[in-house]
Order: sequence, then C-alpha cells, then structure tokens
Amino acid sequence: MEHSIPADERILRAALARIAVDGLGAPLRVVAQDAGVSAGLIIHHYGSREKLLEACDRRVLEVTVEQKRTAIFGGAGAMLAQMAAVEEFAPAVGYVLRRLQAGGPLAERLIEEFVRNAKGYIEEGVEAGVISPSRFPEARVRVLVHMALGSLVLQLPGQHVRMDLEELPRWMREYTDSLMLPLLELYTTPLLTDPTVLETYLAGDGAAHAPGAADDPAPHTDRSSS
Repeated sequence: MEHSIPADERILRAALARIAVDGLGAPLRVVAQDAGVSAGLIIHHYGSREKLLEACDRRVLEVTVEQKRTAIFGGAGAMLAQMAAVEEFAPAVGYVLRRLQAGGPLAERLIEEFVRNAKGYIEEGVEAGVISPSRFPEARVRVLVHMALGSLVLQLPGQHVRMDLEELPRWMREYTDSLMLPLLELYTTPLLTDPTVLETYLAGDGAAHAPGAADDPAPHTDRSSS
C-alpha cells in the first residue's frame, strides 16, 4: 500500500479489505501489517476496534451514495464507466457482506443507514425526472435496499469462508456481471404486463399495509404502454 497516502487512510483501506477477507474478527495486527503501520498507530488514529469499524461503516455508506448518484444522474455512459471499474469497490462490498453476515445491532444500524441514504438519492432522482415516482416512496426504498443487500448475502461466500485478498476483485466482477442485465431489465421494463393487479390490490385494503405510504399519492405512471 502506498506510503504517500496518509496513515489513517491506509489503515481504513486495509481494514475494509482485511475484514472482507477474514471477517469482523480480523486481528488489528494483520490490518496494521497490510497498512504498513504499527498496531499502536491504529489505536492512535481510531481509538479502538469499534471506532475503526464505525469509520469503515461511514466509508462504505459514502462510497455507496457517491456511486448511486453517479449512476442515477450520470446517464448510461457513467454507468458503463462504473461497471468497467467495478473491481475497485470489492473491499467495500466485501466489508458490507461481512457486516451483514455477523448480524446483530451493528448490522441492523448499518442497514438503516443504507435505507436513509437511499431515500435521499432516490428522492433526488424523482425530482430530476430520472426515477419514476412511487405511491409508497419509503416502502419502495426499503424494499430496494433489502433486495440489494439480500442478494449480496445469498450470492457471495458464506460467513466462515475465507476469501483470498487477491480474489476480491474477481468475485466482485463475477457478482456484478451476473446481476447487471436482469436488474437493468427489471428496473426499466415492467415485470407485469397487467397494471390492474396493482389497482385491484389498492382498491381493497392493500394500501394500508404499506409502511411509509405517501399522504398524497403520486400519479400512477403506466410504463406498459410505452
């Protein structure tokens, strides 16, 4: 790892990659070795393992928001550029996987942060006219986040399976390539050809079961006729 990069940043990058490989129990001495620093310097910069994990959480949330905004507002060209460089995000994605696999309150908090951040950039996309409005915006955001994180847990290595540091980029590429086409189709083409399924459900008491339903429902956009 380059020593021209500040020590705290080298530590953070090393922690993301090492936890992606070894899990949340990765020894600080190994993180320090990966970063080219002493274990004492980790404590100097971050105070404790818990504070280092909190910093890792913040970093993966920042990376996610930045990349989602680029994909939403940058058009097809920006999305293709992201796909070409997807391997560089492997440590952050691997870290999130390990957090989710460990479960518990910390994983729950991270999930809620993903939902909160997604609510912001999806609202921006709706306002910009690049994302369709929803009658149930908060519920839609939560479903999208749960789908993305659930897919990550299902498709990537199990909790006790150690990954090789050099293989992180490879599985990130394979994971992305396996999902991209069906996801783009799912997000841009209606899955059901009959929109009356939704209308029928809403005519009953279906709307009452959707958490975060909008008080002023957004107009329904029938994409099936486009």
